Amino acid sequence: MDAIDLKILAALRKDARLTHQQLSEQVGLSPTPCARRIRRLEADGIITGYSARINEAKLGFEVSVFVSVKLDQQVDDRLQNFERNVRVFPEVVDCWLMTGTFDYLLRIVVRDLHEFEQFLTGKLTKLPGVASLESSIPIRRVKDEATRID
Repeated sequence: MDAIDLKILAALRKDARLTHQQLSEQVGLSPTPCARRIRRLEADGIITGYSARINEAKLGFEVSVFVSVKLDQQVDDRLQNFERNVRVFPEVVDCWLMTGTFDYLLRIVVRDLHEFEQFLTGKLTKLPGVASLESSIPIRRVKDEATRID
């Protein structure tokens, strides 16, 4: 990784739809070497994919809730079972295994608080091994960076 690779990553993080020509102009490199660097960054697993950033609220999903989950036991089968179940819930858009008081941090995205209540009482609390939950509703996002590159 050198300064040009970092410039490429920064430009793609901002707009992954840039053409090789546009990207090469931004980073000060001709298109062919620029494309070669992109392929290398992909092959090395630094660039893992491309996606569109979607405004969830415009799709009707007005509410995000962060839920901290504590399991009754931190044994492999309990953790694997929880993770397997959480993966199938469309309401869960992020799930992190955590250190500290709680075992997992989830970001739940729903249309409204009623849908969150239904998810919480009808799905999440019914999972085997869930001992306790703590919910936090964010007021506004202060910073929104997709990833750190420098």
